[in-house]
Amino acid sequence: MIEISPQQLPALSRWFPTGSPGPGALAEHALATGAGRWWADRVDRPSVLAVSCADHVLLRGDPSSLTPDDLARFAGQYIEAPARFRPSLGSAFERVVPWERMLYVQHAQVSLPRPPRGVTVRRLTPEDAPALAGLHPEHAWIHASWGGPGRLAASGHGWAAFSRSRILSVACTYFLGSAYEDIAVVTVPDRRRESLALAGVAGLTADIQARGRTASWCCSRDNRPSRLLAWTAGFRLTREYVHHATGRAMAHQVQAAPVPA
Repeated sequence: MIEISPQQLPALSRWFPTGSPGPGALAEHALATGAGRWWADRVDRPSVLAVSCADHVLLRGDPSSLTPDDLARFAGQYIEAPARFRPSLGSAFERVVPWERMLYVQHAQVSLPRPPRGVTVRRLTPEDAPALAGLHPEHAWIHASWGGPGRLAASGHGWAAFSRSRILSVACTYFLGSAYEDIAVVTVPDRRRESLALAGVAGLTADIQARGRTASWCCSRDNRPSRLLAWTAGFRLTREYVHHATGRAMAHQVQAAPVPA
């Protein structure tokens, strides 16, 4: 596969229909923000197309034209693709782990809860970029879909709970679509169970509603705290789907030389 510009491909909506919730908003987000990357087997009349953003990949088309080398760049990522791609993925990576996911859509807006004493919950501004950058590295995924803390802070699509200059919780649009905004939330471990995530989600989803869009929410089937938070924030289950977590690429393995007798 070769990396391309989405402008090289007319009729992208044939590959990735617009107005879809959850992972369907990834392609729209990549196109609108420039934060994603695009690949095709060829520019002229491609038979397979992929778009990635952060560590998520949408793969569409005819897998018969793919080789393991074509897919190797997607090692260590989460691939959402039709079932016909499963054999190609299995040939390309050491392991491919199906991950059951749940897609929720917000049906009712909730009021902004009162934050604990000393905590302020508000929309992020460009000046908050250093505070976002100061999150623990394991939480850096929250701004990855925007291309970094500065771009998320300046986007107008994030809310956070602050204790002075320290960020305790972030809720943001992770994938920005034309009809849906798929959101994500992270809270630092020592400040959980204080409704900070719920407060951020309430502020964010009010903004999303004001923009004329609907909030969606994706999480693992096994992530009970995330499912409970989604329900509390007025989201209801719409469908379930599977994406695949990939391991190391087969093409990158090096055979060990035989040990002389």
